Amino acid sequence: MHALTILLLALLGLPLTIGGGWLLSLGGSPFYLFSGLVVLAVAVGLLARKRWATPLYAVWLLVLLAWSLWEAGLYWWPLATRLGLPVIIGVLMAIPAVRRRAQGEGHFSAGWPVLAASLLTAVVALVGIPRHLHETEGTLAMDVVNADAKLGDSALPEGDWNAYGRTAHGQRFSPLKQITPDNVANLDVAWQIQTGDVRGPKDVTETTYQATPLKINDTLYLCTPHSLAIALDADTGKERWRFDPKAGMESQRQHQTCRGVSFHSSTALTATATAAAAPAAQATCSNRIFLPSSDAKLHALDAATGKPCADFGSNGAIDLTHNMPFKQGGYYYATSPPLVAGDAVIIAGAVNDNYAVNSPSGVIRAYDVHTGKLLWNWDSGNAGKTAPFDPNDPSQVYTASSPNSWSVASADLELGLAYFPMGNRTPDQLGMFRNADEEKYATSVVALDLATGQVRWVRQFVHHDLWDMDSPAQPVLLDLDLAKGRTPALVVPTKQGDVYVLDRRDGTPLQQVSERAAPQGTDIPGQTVAATQPVSALSFEPPALRESDMWGASLIDQMMCRIAFKKLRYEGRYTPPSLQGSLIYPGNFGVFNWGSVAVDPQRQVMFGMPTYLAFVSTLVPKADIAGQQTNTGEQGLNENAGADYAVAMHPFLSPIGVPCQVPPWGTVAAADLRTGKIAYQYRNGTIRDLSPLPLPIRVGVPGIGGPLMTASGVAFLGAAVDNNFRAYDVASGKILWDVRIPAGGQATPMSYLNSQGEQMVVLVAGGHGSIGTKAGDYVVAYKLKK
Repeated sequence: MHALTILLLALLGLPLTIGGGWLLSLGGSPFYLFSGLVVLAVAVGLLARKRWATPLYAVWLLVLLAWSLWEAGLYWWPLATRLGLPVIIGVLMAIPAVRRRAQGEGHFSAGWPVLAASLLTAVVALVGIPRHLHETEGTLAMDVVNADAKLGDSALPEGDWNAYGRTAHGQRFSPLKQITPDNVANLDVAWQIQTGDVRGPKDVTETTYQATPLKINDTLYLCTPHSLAIALDADTGKERWRFDPKAGMESQRQHQTCRGVSFHSSTALTATATAAAAPAAQATCSNRIFLPSSDAKLHALDAATGKPCADFGSNGAIDLTHNMPFKQGGYYYATSPPLVAGDAVIIAGAVNDNYAVNSPSGVIRAYDVHTGKLLWNWDSGNAGKTAPFDPNDPSQVYTASSPNSWSVASADLELGLAYFPMGNRTPDQLGMFRNADEEKYATSVVALDLATGQVRWVRQFVHHDLWDMDSPAQPVLLDLDLAKGRTPALVVPTKQGDVYVLDRRDGTPLQQVSERAAPQGTDIPGQTVAATQPVSALSFEPPALRESDMWGASLIDQMMCRIAFKKLRYEGRYTPPSLQGSLIYPGNFGVFNWGSVAVDPQRQVMFGMPTYLAFVSTLVPKADIAGQQTNTGEQGLNENAGADYAVAMHPFLSPIGVPCQVPPWGTVAAADLRTGKIAYQYRNGTIRDLSPLPLPIRVGVPGIGGPLMTASGVAFLGAAVDNNFRAYDVASGKILWDVRIPAGGQATPMSYLNSQGEQMVVLVAGGHGSIGTKAGDYVVAYKLKK
């Protein structure tokens, strides 16, 4: 035991001394070097059986405790990793066998000082268990403000779910009330099926199930990562049909996913449909499912049979590479469902980040739902020209690499507007390739005229985006009751944590938007940086990181995170990318991502999942990437073919693979959209599926996916990197129901009524390749036990 304790002291002291000296040379805390020297001295003293060895260690423990409280406060997770290993060693040193004289009689040093110091240190840390960083306690007012709130542009049976966010308003809100905070704990599996579409060894890293099913009449419709469309009996989950577009494999795809399909019914044709189109639409495919496939095609399928609608495009499909300036395999396709508005199906697409300067266009196009005829095209790189191109004329091409809209769009038919969340022009981190239109429309929400595609207004969220801060989330429509009266609003969550609340008629802010000075200076020629950046009054932006916020499982990897932190350029939010390597926080994983937020239009509140992960962005001269593997996904080293610099992106992780910043990394939160006040924010998710031991410790883990809210005041959310599905009390944020699911639940749930009038809740569980959750192919439906 004596030898083991000396070994542990040496294993702690040597890294602390060497790393502490390195950290000090970078301008970091001197405490690690000091600690390393003390611990090594104790090891030497213990080896020589000196009387002062254990008292010295006891004194150091007390100094460590005081320093930890000064740096981190009385919070369990920051204290536990600083104090855990030292306390264990202290307890070992109190064991008589460790302090026994060489001759075997008596002890060379007293054990009680080091035992007392160890126990005191442990008790203080334990006192911090109920306290958690970055949590806001409170309750959300649940008064109904507008009982007749619009849930969409047209009447929809309360038991149906006809679009990705239930309607084109994107609220992710169900008017159903059978499942309540009082009975949600009685939910049980009603049925569970497997689609058969599973992640294979040749799939790209980000092969993910992100689909939210639709429910129309008695049928569910969904898509799978490899672009299969499947129809299921809404009561039993029994398959009714499936369609395989044979999209094939392509190693250059950054994503292999499908977030959903879209629906159009011709039973109530709009005024814009021609008289000639109506009989044809009724004769075949009167109800259509639109499926985007990963080979850059848009398919129209008969909702009843799954067969292609032959009158749409070419035998039921449109090749979306038409008029593209570049057509590299895998560089472009629609990962999100198209927007159906009236008799137009409007589709955008995802363009690979940072693979090449010359990439496909981010054009948004509207097609006739019956014929597939191109009605208009809006190219953010050539914004004024929306008259439709001739798909058969190769001389007409859209702007290369223009900002794209890869997420889900929304629409207001009464205003005649479609709302698209816009991404950035590739390359993300190099701003010298952008024209004036691209600068204007990148990383924004843009309102397009449904009839012509012309821009009606734009609101930008990041100027001259160098951080991949694409607007990732579907904008949400609701009417807000404000002092000036009932106002049509648009809620847009962003990666940087700001939630913009705008008048959807003209983009005017309803919650204050201001400009903040941004970090300046670059180290590559031709690069510029915006002087200021927008910020919303309603924001889940985290505090700027400090060296003391660095975290790890022990003092050693925490110190390594501090060294990494001091080596990087970091001046807060919007630190420009650099050759040195810049810390980007919030990172491009996003405080919010494609899961958006759920909004209750009656109570005029929102519920969401703010996530906090720092990323590292490093510009790499082309001469330095020779022989290295590039273009394997959004993360890693990407070539930026045609530019002088590649870019390397990765999460800011410790040597053992945990985030370098102190938890929580994932939360749930709610806010009042009328006042802009955050009601509460609590850590969400456990490390059960992240650690070697399946311990359900609620640290607050990252996640990606979206929430569902119901009129009864219950929110549902999977998304976190543990394989759990949870229900929350919207008023308090309290977890009401928490069950294991068979795979990662990185999708957005939905709710509907079955044929017996029973409320169902459905989640697709298939995992997410990039964040490493368990892969699967499940669709799971729940209802209340009888």
